Amino acid sequence: MLPTSRIDHPNAWTTATVRSELDIAYPLGDQELAELDGALNVIRAKGLAVEEITKNDFPLGSLRKVIAEWIHEIDYGKGLVLLRGLPMERYSKDDCAIIFWGIGAHMGEAQSQSLAGDRLGHVVNLGGDNPRYRAYQNSTELALHTDATDVVGMMCLVAAHEGGLSGYAGAAAIYNELLDQHPDVLPMLCEGFQYHLFGEQAPGESPVTEEKIPVFSEKDGCLSISYLRSYIEMAFTHLGKAKTPAESKALDILDQVAHGAKCYRQFMLAPGDILFFSNYTVLHNRTAFIDHDDLDKRRHLMRLWLKAYSPRPLIDDISAFGKRRGISKQEGRVSIYDGELDYEEYAVPSLDRAGRF
Repeated sequence: MLPTSRIDHPNAWTTATVRSELDIAYPLGDQELAELDGALNVIRAKGLAVEEITKNDFPLGSLRKVIAEWIHEIDYGKGLVLLRGLPMERYSKDDCAIIFWGIGAHMGEAQSQSLAGDRLGHVVNLGGDNPRYRAYQNSTELALHTDATDVVGMMCLVAAHEGGLSGYAGAAAIYNELLDQHPDVLPMLCEGFQYHLFGEQAPGESPVTEEKIPVFSEKDGCLSISYLRSYIEMAFTHLGKAKTPAESKALDILDQVAHGAKCYRQFMLAPGDILFFSNYTVLHNRTAFIDHDDLDKRRHLMRLWLKAYSPRPLIDDISAFGKRRGISKQEGRVSIYDGELDYEEYAVPSLDRAGRF
């Protein structure tokens, strides 16, 4: 049973309460940086490949208690923790990958992010504005959405030449705004929609989910959100169905509220910034960007999809990929969609720059 009154919870933050990035930032201190350097040196000595590293291989001493606090904030607080202060001038990109992966290993188990099986994802522009590439491999503007995991981690190595702002909105704040201003659309959103799986279904599995995936759900008092509109639109087209006026209204209003000035915050991830956030309490997106002509100066982020060791309560059908976390690797497959792309286009709502940090 979903809430019938406004949610009073840290995840109900708005742009009036999260007024600057200081409200989600955690500056790394000298002791914490020393512990990260110590763990990095351990991995260098062992000669482990990044994706072989476990939390036991990456010893963090007293920093483990701080990480537990970050996890609590991600699961039961605002939903985001921004780590700042990593001295990038003394690290190579390989060093950064080890540090990022090592911190993540203390928070959850890294999952495959595509059919190619990449567990340490590299967010780089490979496909330009080609819609057949997954969003983390092109340069187009994205609407707010969720992924297929419990916790998402992002680390910036190189910022874009122009654009590439990150944006976030808390599920509880969106729900409160809908409850106040548009309560008639909530039943439709809670019923949910079928999803196209963009060619990443398991062998023998339907390319469209058989069941509807709720946008909003609740378990043990925990509100969650799961949403990726382009895959919903693809499902309607694949099934040969037209959206009803009520379905169109619910989706359009959800997008307008989520991207609105009250719920939506933007900021630019700077080199060395590491952000971890709850995938099922925070929607995220990115504005379009233009890369630098110099290949070494092109936008480059790393990404983790983490299956939490102790996940917050979630319904079984929280994701289009069911109880699985991540996207299972399939031999010989790559993360470029080769099926039909004829689906109804929808406009990403105009982003209100007043929401920028």
